[in-house]
Amino acid sequence: MVKRVVSGGQTGADRAALDAAMALGLACGGWCPRGRRAEDGLIPSRYPLRETPGSAYPERTAWNVRDSDATLVLTVGKPRGGTALTIGLARKAGKPVLVVDLDAGVPGTAEVRAWLDREGVRTLNVAGPRENESPGTHALASRFPPRHLRARSRINETMRYRVPESCRFSG
Repeated sequence: MVKRVVSGGQTGADRAALDAAMALGLACGGWCPRGRRAEDGLIPSRYPLRETPGSAYPERTAWNVRDSDATLVLTVGKPRGGTALTIGLARKAGKPVLVVDLDAGVPGTAEVRAWLDREGVRTLNVAGPRENESPGTHALASRFPPRHLRARSRINETMRYRVPESCRFSG
């Protein structure tokens, strides 16, 4: 049963996952680069992330993979850049990886829950492209996690998830 969601706090899929976890009452966190660096400036303090010693993105990516049981990659099209790095690091570490192309259709809730259960995932790393690499990723990814994680959280099934306006990427 997923108890915690981690990500690096970048715009796009990372923040969508953290927003979903917070809305569902799941613990969340993860590692971000020193200085809380992201493409849109500083990662907002409402995201409970710890800073790595270095300011490079690959370090935080590796640490989030290391500290999770499995990685869910939400991508739009073929993974590249940091998203491809995440997949490679997870595979190299022998950690389960589920890659979901949000453009190709989302797997059913039962399929994702079965993967989470089969792999015994308690801490789930969620990663994907940043917003400037794939505009609209935050919105697409925001619709994915709540539907698939809701049963894991013991929150009322009628709860609806909305992305706070202050967390939306513009630019």
